[in-house]
Amino acid sequence: MRHTRTAAAHHDAGFSDLLAPYDRVALLLQGGGALGAYHVGVWDALTGVGIEPDWISGVSIGAINAAIIAGNPPEKRIAQLESFWNEITRASILGPTAAGEAFGVLPALDPTGAFTAFDPFGVFAAGRAMQNQLSGLSAMMFGQPGFFRPRFASPWFAPRGTSAATSYYDTSALKRTLEALVDFDLLNDGPMRVSVGAVEVETGNFEWFDSKHPKTPTRIDVRHIMASGALPPALPAVDIDGRHWWDGGIVSNTPLEHLLDQEEDLSSLVFQVDLFPAQGPLPQDMSEVMARHKDIMYSSRTRAGTTRFRQTFGLRRRLLDALARIPKELRTADDEATICDLHQPGVVDILHVIYRMKAWESDNKDYEFSARSAAEHRAAGFMDMTATLKKRDWFTPPSPEVGVATHDIHAGRG
Repeated sequence: MRHTRTAAAHHDAGFSDLLAPYDRVALLLQGGGALGAYHVGVWDALTGVGIEPDWISGVSIGAINAAIIAGNPPEKRIAQLESFWNEITRASILGPTAAGEAFGVLPALDPTGAFTAFDPFGVFAAGRAMQNQLSGLSAMMFGQPGFFRPRFASPWFAPRGTSAATSYYDTSALKRTLEALVDFDLLNDGPMRVSVGAVEVETGNFEWFDSKHPKTPTRIDVRHIMASGALPPALPAVDIDGRHWWDGGIVSNTPLEHLLDQEEDLSSLVFQVDLFPAQGPLPQDMSEVMARHKDIMYSSRTRAGTTRFRQTFGLRRRLLDALARIPKELRTADDEATICDLHQPGVVDILHVIYRMKAWESDNKDYEFSARSAAEHRAAGFMDMTATLKKRDWFTPPSPEVGVATHDIHAGRG
């Protein structure tokens, strides 16, 4: 059954037609700490043309942004996202516009990095790099308001078995922030399917908490969102009914495989938003080594996931061909049901949007929480998603023979 997307028609009738062939539209938000402001720009661009996903899935900061989106009515989502990012960011240290900086208010300064073309001696980049280093150091020493704060004593001296002994920061402030910004009844009972990933500490197993899973739905609350972002050893594990959970990014930082693993034969248009690029240049110094290591460690495995999906999809097509060769009078009821099911395969079209690191950023980019950087990340997300939305031909579903297609505005740019 196809969904009716009246909101899209209100803003841009063209997108209503482009989304019509799909059974669902999914938004997948990768983890990445402070880089998560990029998600806000992506969401701003999507809502600007009236696209509202049926399914929103996230890991770590992606889970937090997903909860704020799904846990608020459409008219409040951007305001609540801005409230969250204004709460957890600080004015840039040594910044010329530090006074009065605010996420969503400060104009983004050179979000594409193009300004560096007019900075041949690297003065601007060097200044921003120093500013970002100080901002990252501030987050490590003092924490971030509404998010986390350092423990009074080192965990090395805390009583064994306590939260204070197993993490450097306390996240009780994040719990209060999320409870103030997210209506969890709306998140669970509203129109969007929500899924967030976490890793069980004792078993090492990755699990998706999925509000509308057809077989094992989860009633998501603030614990599940915090569990998805509990990155050790900085943040403490989250206890959910006697089981303890860490950040899902330890195992899988992108929700794509969860969507591809679904048994329903539903065609999907997927907006996949990544904060760490899988591809990048050879590092030239230790700072770049550390940043590149983090990119590889947390980047999505899109190619591996889509390759496996294509293989499974091909096997299903061959099964259909084999069943079709059985004389009709010899087919069982199960054979007929399988043939009917396989005649309507769920193809997947992925529009991949990836944050690209700026010249002045380093390995601290995921914990550098200045309002200035957050505003730039948001602007970059808006620009990248706007450019993606202009590629109308990318919205065409792949053929049943292909099964899955991936498009990326950054492909070929190095």
